[in-house]
Amino acid sequence: MTVAAVVPEEAAATRAGMFRSLRNYNYRLFAAGGVISNVGSWMQRTAQDWLVLSLTGGSGTALGITVALQFLPMVLFGLWGGMLADRYPKRRLLVVADSLMGLLALVLGLLTVTGTVQVWHVYLMAFLLGVIACVEVPTRQSFVVEMVGHDDLSNAIALNSSTFNLARVVGPALAGLAINWIGTGPIFIVNAVSFGAVITGLFLMRAAELHPAERVARAKGQLREGLRYVAKRPDLLLPILVVAFAAIFTQSVATAVALMATKVFDAGSSAFGLGSSALALGAVTGALLAARRVQLSRRFLLLGAVLFGVFQVLAGLAPGFVFFLLLLIPAGMALITVNTTANATVQHGSSPEMRGRVMGIYILVFTAGTPVGAPLVGWLSELAGPRVALVVIGLTSIVGVGLALLLTRLVAIRQGVAPPRPAQAARRALQTAVGGLSIRRWRPRGGDAAESGG
Repeated sequence: MTVAAVVPEEAAATRAGMFRSLRNYNYRLFAAGGVISNVGSWMQRTAQDWLVLSLTGGSGTALGITVALQFLPMVLFGLWGGMLADRYPKRRLLVVADSLMGLLALVLGLLTVTGTVQVWHVYLMAFLLGVIACVEVPTRQSFVVEMVGHDDLSNAIALNSSTFNLARVVGPALAGLAINWIGTGPIFIVNAVSFGAVITGLFLMRAAELHPAERVARAKGQLREGLRYVAKRPDLLLPILVVAFAAIFTQSVATAVALMATKVFDAGSSAFGLGSSALALGAVTGALLAARRVQLSRRFLLLGAVLFGVFQVLAGLAPGFVFFLLLLIPAGMALITVNTTANATVQHGSSPEMRGRVMGIYILVFTAGTPVGAPLVGWLSELAGPRVALVVIGLTSIVGVGLALLLTRLVAIRQGVAPPRPAQAARRALQTAVGGLSIRRWRPRGGDAAESGG
């Protein structure tokens, strides 16, 4: 065997491993702080819901308003947050954003502990938290590559997803115990303290080991520039469109779990917790499996999106609650495959000076689907029942993959690129699911996508 053949094999072996990103000192600090902060954030989210219900006598409308106020800023201002991530040093921006989030949690905790909190306080805090998240989320996402580089980016994103979903299971469970023990106020204070772990980790990072992108000078039309950049890049547009269609139905799964548990299987409120845990278990498993791969291809993006719809259909046809729970596990795995692959593909393909704005667009389409999916499931459930609603939405998820491929193909033809035909790509994704042919990766002609690993 020649030396030229040995070197790539050794390099691949060095990059292999489920937790390979943790070899990076800066990422270890980032991940450790993220685990603590994510648990605290999920504890606060649960306590916030309970506080609103307590203050309003169990008003579901008030709870919906709180959630809407927290998501609305991302829809309205998310693109501006991505633009700020390109203009300013990301580590400094994260310190400021996380400090403000911790301050909001502390204020809400003090108001609650002193007994002076009112529901409008919660509304205001939720809205301000959403405004800060417009900057924090795309900055945090685009900061990962500056810590680990392109080789371990997919692994780091998958590990972030696994810890986030673990916190999604642990946080609400701890909050439920803490609410009965110490009340909601101290939980907000605990979350405020948890931000200290993130901020400390950011301060302790070794600046010499970071790879910061060149800052973009302030200029007019930068938001439009970001939108045009994505619109002209089929390799970026495909994962963003797939995520846009999948995001509409991500929230529908949680809503469907509640409706199926209560109206179809008559299993009670405890069953809703089991369903959410099954979905989260699948998400964690899928993220860890994704972390094992050195490189994630578009095959996994399309396959995950198709299987997400397939398992929704099968869950809607499940004959019993146990089968329903079992089907939620692969549904969670498929969904997290879509999210991690799309995130990594978008970041790999974006040029450094555009990455913040591109991630702002990515987060925007991911978030904007939340207020659409849940009402859609509710309306279909009232019209035809939860089973039919879940089947219809599963089929619509699959159709969304085809539409994403079709729209991407039209853009590619306009740009003079020759991607796989939509029918061919979808067929290959389905063949992969049953052990058949795989999808060959395609690259746009020229441009900075190939140079940046996209």
